[in-house]
Amino acid sequence: MSTDATSLTTEDLEFLRRPLYGFLSVAGGPLPPQPRPVWFEATAEGTIQLFTGPDTLKVRRLRRDPRASIVVAAPVGERERWLSVAGRTTVETDGAHDLAARLAARYWDLDDDPARADDLAGILAEDWVRVVIHPETVSRYAF
Repeated sequence: MSTDATSLTTEDLEFLRRPLYGFLSVAGGPLPPQPRPVWFEATAEGTIQLFTGPDTLKVRRLRRDPRASIVVAAPVGERERWLSVAGRTTVETDGAHDLAARLAARYWDLDDDPARADDLAGILAEDWVRVVIHPETVSRYAF
């Protein structure tokens, strides 16, 4: 395992651009933390972002304590690899719908699955915020 105190490498960003699930944990919750699977995007600036409802428990907790982490692992059948990013978050009111549309296209086949296209339309009709994780600690493992 290696740890870089502040940033994602080119190899990390390549791994994170795949349609993998991340497991998000936020501070201020019950002990032990209760990770939740999420769609996410690694940005060119080296942050990790996801979308969620503005009144969700995770957003309420992040407003009290902005620390969070996300862990992403390679799927079964591939060589073992995982990446963990921890840091302070910001909750942004702009860009969530664009992010949701990009992520839906990454995780779902919107062209050949009309049900998923309808699901996306439903998502875009809701209110969302972007949660942005600003990396302070990046840990990685590959075998």
